[in-house]
Amino acid sequence: MSILEKAIRYSTVYRVSSHILFWLVVFIVPQYQEGTSLRDMLIENTFYLSFYMMASYFVAYIIIPKLLKGDNYIAVILCFIIGSYAISAFSRIMVVHVMEPLIRKPPFEQESILEILTDIRKLVVIYFLQNFSLAWIFGFIKLVKDQYVVKQRTLWLEKEKTKAELATLKAQLNPHFLFNTLNNIYALSLANSPVTSPSIAGLSEILDHVLYRCNGSFVPVSTEIKLLENYIELEKLRYDERLMINFKHTIDEDLDIIPLILLSIVENAFKHGAGEDIGNPVIDIELLLNKGNFHFRVCNTFTAKEHNDSGDKIGLDNIYKQLELVYPGNHEFKTFIHESTFVTLLSITDLRINKT
Repeated sequence: MSILEKAIRYSTVYRVSSHILFWLVVFIVPQYQEGTSLRDMLIENTFYLSFYMMASYFVAYIIIPKLLKGDNYIAVILCFIIGSYAISAFSRIMVVHVMEPLIRKPPFEQESILEILTDIRKLVVIYFLQNFSLAWIFGFIKLVKDQYVVKQRTLWLEKEKTKAELATLKAQLNPHFLFNTLNNIYALSLANSPVTSPSIAGLSEILDHVLYRCNGSFVPVSTEIKLLENYIELEKLRYDERLMINFKHTIDEDLDIIPLILLSIVENAFKHGAGEDIGNPVIDIELLLNKGNFHFRVCNTFTAKEHNDSGDKIGLDNIYKQLELVYPGNHEFKTFIHESTFVTLLSITDLRINKT
């Protein structure tokens, strides 16, 4: 975080103290004239500081906001002219009739209030330029700070929106996975299969991971590998030796990835590759994480009937959306058919820099 950002953040959190600090700096800058005592200098600085403050807050909190809102510009200009005249005239009246009697030795001549109000040249050349030169600097600082705050709030809202969208997508994915797995166990129970109890135990372990270990935005790749291994073992219970499953994985370091993406891809391969295949289905899964670059490839055989059926695409739709939210421009996700094999490829460029 830069010094400017730290200063803006401080002025946002500690608004009153930051204003006091700013005007204290202005106050201690001496407007010294030869022969002026410390007492007189402090009195002068106090008066002129009050004039600067009036002009600055008038510009920063009235004129600039009206200009930014796009209100009637003629009305804003008139407001500025009237306000700046009033502040300049008030400043001159206070100097002549309040400050000068405190620091000057009588007798001395004083302008009347009417003379002050009608001496436009002096009000513009001296008081307007003196008061409002600092006012525009103050207004510019406030404008920069406000723009920074708006930008940060926009980024925060976008981040929260992304989190909400990801939570919604996960909420869609989990019931989708549950529905398919419970159907599998239901089929086993109807057949009084001895693997029903192990299936329930395997599902329980998977749900423990999904419900309690995937609450964060990211999880280690190793935990997703373990989840896939448990899921594969659960699915193996449904099939005899006719189903061939190969799962190879190699990682050189355990980086983080968004949860459940890999499970959705593999679950989709089982549903559309093994679920309807009456032959000898094959599912090949390869995972590689090398120097931060992630590659995941799933190949499954399919039938012509399964290929022509649109089916349920919730899983793949979720993958597309989550990847676009979390890894925009830094990933590649595609599916294609090669001969009798449906191939799903996922690549993410450098997981080290994609964690947000």
